[in-house]
Amino acid sequence: MSNEHFWAVIPAGGAGTRLWPLSRAGSPKFLHDLTGTGRSLLQATWDRLEPLTGAQVLVVTGVAHIDAVARQLPGLPADQLLAEPSPRDSMAAIGWAAAVLEARDPEAVLGSFAADHVIGDEEQFRECVSSAVEAAADGHVVTIGIEPTHAATGFGYIEMGETLGAGPARAVAQFVEKPDRERAEAYLATGRFRWNAGMFVVRATVLLDLLAQWHPELAAGLRTVASEPSRLAEVWPGLEKIAIDHAVAEPAAAQGRVAVVPGGFGWDDVGDFASLGSLLSDADGLPGVRVLGDADRLRVLDSTGVVVPGTDRVVALVGIDDVVVVDTPDALLVMSRERAQDVKGIVDSLKAQGRTDLT
Repeated sequence: MSNEHFWAVIPAGGAGTRLWPLSRAGSPKFLHDLTGTGRSLLQATWDRLEPLTGAQVLVVTGVAHIDAVARQLPGLPADQLLAEPSPRDSMAAIGWAAAVLEARDPEAVLGSFAADHVIGDEEQFRECVSSAVEAAADGHVVTIGIEPTHAATGFGYIEMGETLGAGPARAVAQFVEKPDRERAEAYLATGRFRWNAGMFVVRATVLLDLLAQWHPELAAGLRTVASEPSRLAEVWPGLEKIAIDHAVAEPAAAQGRVAVVPGGFGWDDVGDFASLGSLLSDADGLPGVRVLGDADRLRVLDSTGVVVPGTDRVVALVGIDDVVVVDTPDALLVMSRERAQDVKGIVDSLKAQGRTDLT
């Protein structure tokens, strides 16, 4: 199968609550430049897919972000930007794009790639995607399994089975949920497990037909929305809220319908400020201090950590190690880097107090 039928689908959703107060519901992380390259995560996703797809890209985002996405991606045709009336999880978003593509091109193959991930070796990434497109030709759902760099407990894992054909695709033996550290270390010791980054390559019709096996009403609703766009507001609220992993990938793997292409290109989902710090380099003259923004606003004495200066204020650090400081006009976050995952608790408490202006 040639790449002429290949389309990239970019689900651009989520609020990135563990990156608060930088990322918020009204300005989520995929709209931000988090790597200091001058391109947002969404734009970087477009940039690395364009050599494979050209303008054959569908972006699915929330109604609140349509204008911002359109501004950041001026090369994206208006009819390839789909606005979800409300969040219904990844199956509805990706399935809607699949139904739109199925109607346009019965041979369409889609690759779903989140808008907020960072990839190291982009050429190797594209080689993996091309291999996945080939493996999808025979009706497999193909995922790209990331080579683990440590025993992460924040990701799901994929167990690889036998090699399919000439490779590099391999059968998926099973998907496993986020493990504790002991199980994660056991997974790595076998050499058979890869991180599940939620990247899926599959023929659009195959995805919807598989969905129809286990969630027929959801599949029918998505095809209705694609064929009758005027019914979007009517049909969308009744669609089942479920992730693509649970809706299709896991049951299809049990039927031997899922393959994995191993990817060693370096990947990060920028899930929190500890992760963000690992993607940045030390600021000039400030060893151990990672800065996203204007380092001239920092004054540092015997300190290390991650700093995001987002106002005109000077940020001064004295005698503290592995700190995270995020300064925005209406909220200031200060925490230890080891507690980076716990920021979500602050966001939850603000929501409980009705402070949507801050979340």
